Amino acid sequence: MSFRREKFVAKGGPNGGDGGAGGDVWVVASNRLNTLYHLHFNREWKAERGEHGMGSNCSGRAGHDETIELPVGSVVRDVETGMVLVDLTEEGQRALVAKGGRGGQGNQHFASATRQSPRFAQPGEPGEERRLNIQLKLIADVGIVGFPNAGKSTLISVISAARPKIADYPFTTLIPNLGVVSAGADTFVVADIPGLIEGAHEGHGLGDRFLRHVERCALLVHLVDLSQTEDPRGEAEIIERELSRYSELLGSKRRIVCGSKLDSAVEGAADNLRSYASERGYPYVEISAVVGTGIESLKFRLAEMVREIRREETEKPDAAV
Repeated sequence: MSFRREKFVAKGGPNGGDGGAGGDVWVVASNRLNTLYHLHFNREWKAERGEHGMGSNCSGRAGHDETIELPVGSVVRDVETGMVLVDLTEEGQRALVAKGGRGGQGNQHFASATRQSPRFAQPGEPGEERRLNIQLKLIADVGIVGFPNAGKSTLISVISAARPKIADYPFTTLIPNLGVVSAGADTFVVADIPGLIEGAHEGHGLGDRFLRHVERCALLVHLVDLSQTEDPRGEAEIIERELSRYSELLGSKRRIVCGSKLDSAVEGAADNLRSYASERGYPYVEISAVVGTGIESLKFRLAEMVREIRREETEKPDAAV
C-alpha cells in the first residue's frame, strides 16, 4: 500500500506496486546422473520467493525457479496421494512438481470514483508444498533374471564391456549392472538384475528392491543354471511365479529361456528345461559363458527380438502422441 507524495501535489493517489510471484519447483531428467545419491544430503528444495511490491507503481521481481536434476528413469510420486506426477524417460524432460504462489496486487488496482484512496492491498498466496517419493528404474532393452549364481554377471561380462563383480557365492551382485551389446549393426542395453529367490515379491532376499527395474525391460532373459540341479524346470517356475506375483506387467513380459553353464550341465537337466520352455512357447537356447558356446547366437537372437519389439512399439496407434 503506497500513495504518491510530491511537493505541490496534495493528494497524488494510490501507487502501490504488485508483489512478484513465487518461483516454481521443477524436476528435469539428465543423463549426467545415474543414481539418486545427490538427494541424500539435500532433502528440502525451495524456489525463491517473490519480492514485495513497492511505491511509484513498481512491481516486485518474480522469484527464480528451482530445478531438481534426476537421472533418466526416475518416477516421481506424491507421498500423500501416491499419484505418479511424472515418469522421466527422456533426456531433458521437465515437469512441474510444486507451483509458486501468486503475487498480490497493490492498492493502485482498487481505486475507483467512489474509493479514491484505498488503504488496503491484496496479499499474495503461499506456494505449493509437496512431499515427493522418487524411485529410479533402470532403462534397458533386455533384463537378465534368475536365481543367485545362475551366471548372470558372467554372461553380461562376456557379451558387453560391463565388469560386474563375479564370485562363487550367492548375491555377489548387489546393484543392477548395465552393459551395451553389439550384434552386427544392432546395439541394445542389457541389465544384470541381482539374483531372485522364492518370496522375492514379498521382499525376501534382495526382493522387490530390484524387481521394479525389470518392469522397464522390453525383453527378459530367464537364465537357469544347468550345473546345479536335475530339475531346472522347478527353478524356472519359481522365478516365473515371482515375476507374476510382483506385477501383471512382469508376468506378461516377452522372454527367452536360457540354460547356462552347459559345459558342466547335470545329465538330463537341459532336456528338462527345454521341455519347460516348449510347453510355454518361450524360445530356448543353451550357453556356456566360460567356454563361449552359444554366446554369438544368443546375441543375435536377442538383437532380432529387440528389433521386433521396437518396431511393434513404433507401429502402435498412440506411439506418435
